[in-house]
Amino acid sequence: MSAKLIKGTEIREKILEEITKEVAEIKEKHGVVPGLVTILVGENPASISYVTLKIKTAHRVGFTEIQDTQSEDISEPDLLALIDKYNNDDSINGILVQLPLPKHIDEKKVLNAIDPDKDVDGFHPVNVGRLMIGGNEVKFPPCTPAGIQEMIVRAGVETSGAEVVVVGRSNIVGKPIANMMLQKGPGANSTVTIVHTRTKDLAGHCKRADILIVAAGVPGLVKPEWIKPGSCVIDVGVNRIGMNEKTGKAILRGDVDFDAAKEIAGSITPVPGGVGPMTITMLMRNTLKSLKFKLGA
Repeated sequence: MSAKLIKGTEIREKILEEITKEVAEIKEKHGVVPGLVTILVGENPASISYVTLKIKTAHRVGFTEIQDTQSEDISEPDLLALIDKYNNDDSINGILVQLPLPKHIDEKKVLNAIDPDKDVDGFHPVNVGRLMIGGNEVKFPPCTPAGIQEMIVRAGVETSGAEVVVVGRSNIVGKPIANMMLQKGPGANSTVTIVHTRTKDLAGHCKRADILIVAAGVPGLVKPEWIKPGSCVIDVGVNRIGMNEKTGKAILRGDVDFDAAKEIAGSITPVPGGVGPMTITMLMRNTLKSLKFKLGA
């Protein structure tokens, strides 16, 4: 029997409906809506496409959205001054700087310049620290890990006491989702192991997992025999392995052998249509949270 599919596309729609309703209620009660600014430097086609989707989603849920596009040759001081302007703008609740940035600009310095209380990506060291402490200290969990946790919860997967194995140790996905799953509270209380491509007996660790989260960026890394029967498998990998000559679209493959894994797992995310759609969705949720913190709501 094939595993239950955890579809990010369907969960996204439900969450966006919830956000839209809450934004309308805040507008009715307080006369304001969340304000989000996206700063795009240059004309990277992938960045433009991603920013366009962010803008479209923000408008859909009722946010005020500003796209601030800057030339490729903007100086680092000028970019930092622009961020400072939005830090001090009371109508802006979330500030995003689309990466990558041109080589003459220090990405770390730019991200650290964002007010932590408007850092809805959750990348500022202050928000990383808040995430580590957990509980009420957490303001903005990083969007992809937050989406993963939301998918697990909404799929009805029990996390309390579960063996969670995270394959991958990136600062964007692996480390934060591991930290989130071990915290006290709903959707967590798990026993977590982080593994990676240098781990001895990688397969043995994966076989123990009640919940297996794979974010290694290696196509087909996790083999079906590594999967515990009935487990929940979250495949974060989106790897381009070729081009469909008829459609002109990229052929995408996850970090898990999906076709074989779905016959063993209890639930699994597809690629595409799994974790991917959740990232921008949780970005919208973080921006709404930022306004609610400001209102004391």
